[in-house]
Amino acid sequence: MITPEYLSVSLSTFTLIALAEIGDKSQLVCMTLAARHRVRPVIIGAATAFLLLNALAVLFGAGAAAWVPERVMAGVVAVLFAVFGVHALRAEEATGNEVVVERPGHGIFLTTLLLILVAEFGDKTQLAVAGLASSLPPGPVWLGATVALVFISALGVWAGRAVLQRVPLHWLHRLGGAIFLVFAALAAWRALA
Repeated sequence: MITPEYLSVSLSTFTLIALAEIGDKSQLVCMTLAARHRVRPVIIGAATAFLLLNALAVLFGAGAAAWVPERVMAGVVAVLFAVFGVHALRAEEATGNEVVVERPGHGIFLTTLLLILVAEFGDKTQLAVAGLASSLPPGPVWLGATVALVFISALGVWAGRAVLQRVPLHWLHRLGGAIFLVFAALAAWRALA
């Protein structure tokens, strides 16, 4: 049953992860691959990769929360989110000139899946998902993060260039950085309370 808390956690996770992912490697990978290949296998490959990566992150975060005291985990999450927030606030404009090479003999689905798995494993969004899952219910964290990553990848494929022509990327990074800092403050308050 979907409760208001479930929706709130999913929406918060969606917002944080979506803003953190705009202009990131996986969005650029999807945009580049979709410019040269059919869109559907690119989106399905990216979605599959995000399903797996977020499941691993949520399992890690929830597992760590079971072993590490809540105050310590909240402190670690606060520091982690503060670092991500400051990094996002200081981010420079991306050039978007990254070259993505399809591996010969592989379909575009498998190529996208492997590229996203490699690009995102241990990335800030995966660590953020693990951090959120350590202090919030893992189901809605996984759902919100997965929907956010698939949505942002699809946005990069279908409308990325149009959006970035109207809203400078550095403003989206700053908004994401500010949200990370708010989550860092909430985690710090939880660690100290």
